[in-house]
Amino acid sequence: MENAQEGKRNDPLKEKSFGLAVRIVRLSKYLMEEKKAFVLSKQIMRCGTNPGAMVREAANAESGSDFIHKLSIAQKETGETQYWLDLLFATNYISQSEFDSLSKDVEEVMKLISKSIITKKKNMKLL
Repeated sequence: MENAQEGKRNDPLKEKSFGLAVRIVRLSKYLMEEKKAFVLSKQIMRCGTNPGAMVREAANAESGSDFIHKLSIAQKETGETQYWLDLLFATNYISQSEFDSLSKDVEEVMKLISKSIITKKKNMKLL
């Protein structure tokens, strides 16, 4: 029987945005259980898991414009995720190393989203 992953194209944006969501879920759990920061946990969970979901939705977009719209939402949520990480670090809920590592992942996802939007716009001759 053939491996389900064989023959599938590597999708860095899909992989990175999912990986970020996994890390955010773990961070949220830590914030709730260890820090009792329920509101902060809920905020970072909502925006930090959204980019991965929007990337999946964009893969099934009804049109090029819909694809761009969905990735634009992912881009906004990724920016909001960075805001909450900045706040968590500034208020000593996460360490410098945790902040640096998570911020690096957020930055990578943001770059991939931006490149995907630009590429789609160029292909649609919107740029």
